[in-house]
Amino acid sequence: MNIFNINNGKCHISFSKTGKNLVGIATGLAMVWMAPAWAVDTIKVGILHSLSGTMAISETSLKDVALMTIDEINAKGGILGKKLEPVVVDPASNWPLFAEKARGLLQKDKVAVVFGCWTSVSRKSVLPVFEELNGLLFYPVQYEGEELSQNVFYTGAAPNQQAIPAVEYLMSADGGGAKRFFLLGTDYVYPRTTNKILRAFLKSKGVAEKNIEEVYTPFGHSDYQTIVANIKKFAAGGKTAVISTINGDSNVPFYKELGNQGIKATDIPVVAFSVGEEELRGIDTKPLVGHLAAWNYFMSVKSPENDIFVKTWKDYVKKKNLPGGDKRVTNDPMEATYVGINMWAQAVQKAGSTNVDAVRKAMAGQTFKAPSGFTLKMDETNHHLWKPVMIGEVQANGQFDIVWKTDKPLRAQPWSPFIPGNEKKKQ
Repeated sequence: MNIFNINNGKCHISFSKTGKNLVGIATGLAMVWMAPAWAVDTIKVGILHSLSGTMAISETSLKDVALMTIDEINAKGGILGKKLEPVVVDPASNWPLFAEKARGLLQKDKVAVVFGCWTSVSRKSVLPVFEELNGLLFYPVQYEGEELSQNVFYTGAAPNQQAIPAVEYLMSADGGGAKRFFLLGTDYVYPRTTNKILRAFLKSKGVAEKNIEEVYTPFGHSDYQTIVANIKKFAAGGKTAVISTINGDSNVPFYKELGNQGIKATDIPVVAFSVGEEELRGIDTKPLVGHLAAWNYFMSVKSPENDIFVKTWKDYVKKKNLPGGDKRVTNDPMEATYVGINMWAQAVQKAGSTNVDAVRKAMAGQTFKAPSGFTLKMDETNHHLWKPVMIGEVQANGQFDIVWKTDKPLRAQPWSPFIPGNEKKKQ
């Protein structure tokens, strides 16, 4: 008779009528006693990124680089003597589903931390969940600011670390001396709030209302023929630049239409805040040479740290046989993910615990030598990274030539001074 058996990780004990199988019973009881030890053998971490839907083009690589970073940490022995166990979920570019998946990670899977989200609408969706359950989210993408939560660490750029410097560059002689600005974005909170800030900034620089145009398209929009034609008409009124806050796979038809209508960077430069190497990977970039992107990191950065980061990524792609193979690239949100996970690991080690309150305290002032070549610091009070700013020109090979950058990281301003009332808020 089977006294006990293991089924799906559960120990089942059956008592013999004869009472002769006491050794088996004792062994079974010992295994029951050991089960809790198995349960705490790893530290679970959540990965919350869209692997399907309109945002998969951008977010899939963040999932991949998160798994790479976790493997790297585990290969060095893990944290506090335990290996990290990733729990990956796909909210499928469905904003309410982000909140549901986040709740599942925190309550059901009992993860110690979550790395995820791309769009601000997804972050806004999960924020009440993290605040209610005192969870910890590391958010790796540039955003519009106007938020500061004790349950979020923002490892992407605030507007003063991307949007404002990019527009200042476009207005300068080196950037072409733009006088008119066409603000084109996806219709949700990040583009609208960023453009609200930029509109106020442009007015403070003497740009008239008639020289600012603002247009939005829905997620997944694919027909940019009329919009690009309107950009050409608008540009007839004077030196024009396009500020693009288009997100997700809509970038592909937009850039293709720029090429179709012969818009050259020398005539109407486009600076993008959500387009990097990954989004350009599936586009013929030859007609786009000279158009711009503003980030805090590019794959083309020259630094020993970036050499290691890119090689590690290339080796990981090959080892895991990831789709895209040799064509896979690194980009800014991937670097921000990599930095965030490593900083969290350092904070856990310092705190001696994965307790959220202890880790939050230990995160203050954490530093990390990033692939950007700069030592980045988590601000002691505002949960944002100090970051450098870089502007790159699209090259024919889909990479960026860095044409301008700050000489040191800038402290983030979560509350833009160009929005009335923010001057009273603590940065």
